[in-house]
Amino acid sequence: MARGVRPRAMVLDEVWRELDGVGALSGPQGGPLSRTVKLVLDPLVIRPVLHPRCAGPLVTADGAALLATLVHAAGDTLRATAAWFALLKRVRRELRITDGHPQDLYFQRCFELGTTLGPPDADTGRPTAEKTLREVHGSARGRTTRALREYVTDPAHRGELTAALERAWADRRRAHPRDPATPGAELSGVRDVLDACPGPGPRSAGQIRGREGDRDVDRGAALPRLVAGSAGTAAGHALWDTPPEPGQPAHPGLSAHELGLTTRPVPAAPGLGGSASTSSMGPPFDRTVHERVFSVLHASNDRAGLAPVPELVRREIARSCAPWALADESLRVAATVGAELARGLGPLGEVSPEAGSTAPTRAHRIVNSRWRREAYVLQARRLALAPAGSADASVAETAEAAEAAEVAEVAEVAEVAEVAEVAEVAEVAEPLARIAEDLRTPWRAYLRRLWVRLHGRDVREAPMDGLAELWDVLDGVARSVILDHRGRVRQALSTRSVPEGTV
Repeated sequence: MARGVRPRAMVLDEVWRELDGVGALSGPQGGPLSRTVKLVLDPLVIRPVLHPRCAGPLVTADGAALLATLVHAAGDTLRATAAWFALLKRVRRELRITDGHPQDLYFQRCFELGTTLGPPDADTGRPTAEKTLREVHGSARGRTTRALREYVTDPAHRGELTAALERAWADRRRAHPRDPATPGAELSGVRDVLDACPGPGPRSAGQIRGREGDRDVDRGAALPRLVAGSAGTAAGHALWDTPPEPGQPAHPGLSAHELGLTTRPVPAAPGLGGSASTSSMGPPFDRTVHERVFSVLHASNDRAGLAPVPELVRREIARSCAPWALADESLRVAATVGAELARGLGPLGEVSPEAGSTAPTRAHRIVNSRWRREAYVLQARRLALAPAGSADASVAETAEAAEAAEVAEVAEVAEVAEVAEVAEVAEVAEPLARIAEDLRTPWRAYLRRLWVRLHGRDVREAPMDGLAELWDVLDGVARSVILDHRGRVRQALSTRSVPEGTV
């Protein structure tokens, strides 16, 4: 590695400490808060897309100099941003506002105020802060996490809501009747969708035609056929079924437990709940009604379009007892198609045994090809295949794997792994080994994230309209999981100190 290359996080920390008056945006040790980097510095000040020398986990001496120049040039605005944030927090306490995380809600608004108005004025600062707070929180129109908690824990409502939940679960099969067709009969239609939906041009326009016996099959019509045939409902019913005993034939697909949707052998009746935390949210089917509504409110930037809290809760009771815990059939079909895609994912080069010997569809080839080019996958593959105790050697081999891959991103992150080996290989190998373990069951992370997106659409009554929209969701979830893994690797590697003069 060339002399002078350093971890970007370290450079940014040093540059930030040179600023004064930004304590409200800083952590206890004086460096920038993670949300300061995520919400303010990267998107509004550094803008790595426009300044690629400042991007990536490592920066050269020129990149470090440019990064310092950009941050120092925005120094006055950052000081004003910190002053506005301190004022908004003070006024927030005075107004007894407790909903939402202040950094998430106010950081970018404070940067906007700092850019347009400068630091808060002694006369107009407080009225402006109060107006900003009312704009941010007034758009919710009572749809707050606090209102949700108060509603579901109120004794006047809790008994009635619990009884309604118990009735909905007991009546779930009759309320959502299953098609008498043989389970898995729709599998060919699901695979037709996966062959038809990705990519631009005629394929996504439903103009693909395959052969099934002596007749043509228009794969573009596969999605509406699955919706009309309630294929999503049938697949959702299968997730409720008791897994077969060892040695007995299994129903097509994986169980809800194997898919990572529940920790139980089969999904159990959801509870009503009364508290929630994004850091301790369980798998989708194990979440309480309160947690499911909470996650929607927490992730929503515009709550005005949502139903009032009591209606949200009552709708969620019915939804949580429906197949796939989704109310709309097109979204159930999307979950079914996504499950088939997830079962064929093999970032380490091998598809799970549960996927069987079925040939991969075009969607599988696109996602797997993209995933297998990732540097961290090359590293994880070595950790997965290497015998116990050889993690150190696998880290050392990452640069060689990157060379063979011949992709810029691979080379970049592989260099980070090599630097990490110089620092402390054991500390680096441990998180990489955990990611390697995750990559052995990729369908779990994929389906958990897919379900959350489909659930959000269901709450907002946004059905899945057409192949192009379905592929946007399926491909977007795949990219999101890949980027999440990449971020975890960079966090493990880029914060390691690099000895001066490392070659």
